Amino acid sequence: MANPWTIDDLLDALGGIEGRRVWLDPAPGTATEKDVLLAERKDRLCELVDGTLVEKVMGFSEGHMALRIGRLLDEFAERHDLGLVAGADATVRLMPGLVRIPDVCFVSWERLPSRMLPTKAIPALVPDLAVEVLSKRNTPGEMQRKLKEYFLTGVLLVWFVDPRRRIVRVFTSPDESKRLREGQTLDGGEVLPGFKLPVARIFERVEKRKKKRA
Repeated sequence: MANPWTIDDLLDALGGIEGRRVWLDPAPGTATEKDVLLAERKDRLCELVDGTLVEKVMGFSEGHMALRIGRLLDEFAERHDLGLVAGADATVRLMPGLVRIPDVCFVSWERLPSRMLPTKAIPALVPDLAVEVLSKRNTPGEMQRKLKEYFLTGVLLVWFVDPRRRIVRVFTSPDESKRLREGQTLDGGEVLPGFKLPVARIFERVEKRKKKRA
């Protein structure tokens, strides 16, 4: 007889995240997009994964960096008439039953032919670029799962911004990436041609970690 599904199994499937981020009401496996919207009314941001509400973690510093990156992307996209940029509370349905909330996302006009904002609270919309600012509570398993989902559903470019290590990982596929450090420049690749942002500018307000003494 196979082992029954347990809370540990659920947390592992979600990427080894903390149990306090998983909502038990509604019961895991039964949540819907309606529950995502109900959580928003309680001022809580939750993603919908495998019928489970997973609370999104983001602190003040991560929010600041996301806003900073989003503002620069938005200015560039507007100046060159490329598409729309949304921030860290913009829910998108990547596929039926999967709702994610990138910290920043860019959607080209090709994916928004009407050139108008979606009217639905959770639109069926896959961004061209998804940006995730990592927090201490994000696990490698969680981010790897997100990465695969993004590319599986049609995202073309993903940036993982790591404030603690002061690097940006640029993914063009789940298995192809490069690390950019301070002194290097982040660019928009084929998604946002001509966009350039010095990595140091992203982290200039982030306090450097003190080296531990041997």
